[in-house]
Parts: sequence; C-alpha cells; structure tokens
Amino acid sequence: MTAWVCGILRRYGQAAVLETPEGETAVQAFLQPAREPRERALGAATEIGWVDQRLWIYLGREKIGPGDTVRWKDMAFQVRSSRPCYIGQTLSHWWAVLERRWETVE
Repeated sequence: MTAWVCGILRRYGQAAVLETPEGETAVQAFLQPAREPRERALGAATEIGWVDQRLWIYLGREKIGPGDTVRWKDMAFQVRSSRPCYIGQTLSHWWAVLERRWETVE
C-alpha cells in the first residue's frame, strides 16, 4: 500500500541528508516552507540583517525526531516536532516541522 509513497519520493522528492545520533543518512523527502496565514513572512531584524523565521515541513519515509537535523542545499534545519503517519496499520511516512538552523561564523 505504501509503495506509491516510495515511488513519489523517488521521482519528485528532494535529495537531503538526515543527521541523527546514529549518523548521517541520504534521504529523499519533500521539504517546503509551511504556509502562513495571509502569506506574511515571519522574521526578525538582527544585528546582521533580516533573519527568516518561517517553519518548514518535512515528509519522508525515514524516522525523524526532535533534535535531528536535515541538510538540504545550503540550509540546515532542526526538527521541532514529528510524528509517524499511517495508512491503516502500515507506516506511510513521517511528517515533521522544521526550523532553520543558523550556523555561527567564528
């Protein structure tokens, strides 16, 4: 039943890296900014300029949890919350809310 989810992720998912305490794993997942009411951009002015504070959504087959990191393109995201999604008794995919992690420059 979930083979179609795997097929969609293989065909249309983005290549990313999932970092967990067990190590790094290459994954195919959907990553996109979460929709905001009235599509307003969330952010804050800081000493270095505007910092984007939008949340992102992750959909993928690999188990993901708070504290894990997703790296995609030149961005890193910290997992804020996650949950498994089932079709009947079978795990379909993992859904997670991510927040952008900003690297410090030394």
